[in-house]
Amino acid sequence: MALSIGVLSRYLHFRYLSRDLSAVAFISSAASSPSATLSPSDPSALLTAKQKSRAALSLLKSETEPSRILDICRAAALTPASHLDRNALSSAISKLSSSKSYLFIRSLIDDLLLSTKSPSPRSLSHAIVLFGQAGMLEDALRTFRSHPSPRSLNSLLFSCVISKNHSELAKIFQEYPTTYGVTPNLETYNTVIKSFAESGTSRSFYSVFDEMLKRKIKPNMTTFCNAIEGFNREQRFDDVKNVLELMTKHDCHPGLTTYNVRIQGLCKLGKSEQAKELYLEMLKRKMKPSWVTYNHLIVGFCKEGNLEEAMKLFKRMRSGGYVAESGVYFTLINYLCKGGDFDAALEVCKDTMARNWVPCFTTMKMLVNGLANSSRLEEAKDLIEKLKEKFPKSVDMWNEVEGGLA
Repeated sequence: MALSIGVLSRYLHFRYLSRDLSAVAFISSAASSPSATLSPSDPSALLTAKQKSRAALSLLKSETEPSRILDICRAAALTPASHLDRNALSSAISKLSSSKSYLFIRSLIDDLLLSTKSPSPRSLSHAIVLFGQAGMLEDALRTFRSHPSPRSLNSLLFSCVISKNHSELAKIFQEYPTTYGVTPNLETYNTVIKSFAESGTSRSFYSVFDEMLKRKIKPNMTTFCNAIEGFNREQRFDDVKNVLELMTKHDCHPGLTTYNVRIQGLCKLGKSEQAKELYLEMLKRKMKPSWVTYNHLIVGFCKEGNLEEAMKLFKRMRSGGYVAESGVYFTLINYLCKGGDFDAALEVCKDTMARNWVPCFTTMKMLVNGLANSSRLEEAKDLIEKLKEKFPKSVDMWNEVEGGLA
């Protein structure tokens, strides 16, 4: 499958290689081989490590062929030391997992992270997590056993969480510290409590919490928030109160993070009005909400069909200078269109487009059609023109939509 070198060339030109036109020219004319693109023989077109990482991320977005995914990662020499590289590795593992290319996953992780006799603790831990992401727990166990340590144990437990293998986590937590002579630490217990929260066994928190205290391990905010998240999910609100009391007792006073976890839990349960009460309680306590707070509330009210409240919170968020993640805006626009409030949807859409964020084609088509059907044909056409300029590849689709409006 040919790589989109032309797209990559423009991407790098405008964002990362504006000072190195010769490198861009080389990439534009390079063969479709990942090694030719990422590790060219021409010295004038060599990429920095950061440019390689960004190029690899871009190439991985459109690549589906397992062997080429592997080649891209090898050519970019990805390592877990870089945030960009970690994103690229995670993207590669997701793609390979979806096609069940387990041999390629094993080869990728072994070659890039475990090729030496003594891999670094960071590489070892990241390899375990990536095996967990791929659902390859046996390989994660193999990697841990080669170099057992508190850090690799925590990675192994986390790999169980992300692979949703909670029964295996419980077994590992019970047996491995003794079997491999590894002493659990705060992160170990926090990960186990996270597993309880996600598996519907949150009441096990109390026994593990007691064990922490016996071992003189001081709980932190993550400990309590993980427990609250689980009790919220199971609608054990008396236990939430108990955890809040425990927090105060152990000198870990509820703050913004705690409120956000509680608000998120209530919104997920369809109890956004109760979540809003917590938000108002924050304001009374002179505690500033964050964009995360608004995130949960706006999405929660949208899903419950209370678009008026969602818009009130959106306006309050905007007036306070907060900017949520793009998905919140897209969700709000989508629900406003479905609810027939195209004025409000257009208002939010203008906000997103000013930030260079654009909802998906389906949502935008719904907005355009809604404006046209509300006797606002010129605004609909103006929006279409902006979308054509922004996405030249979708011109034909928008021409078809525009033809339907006429």
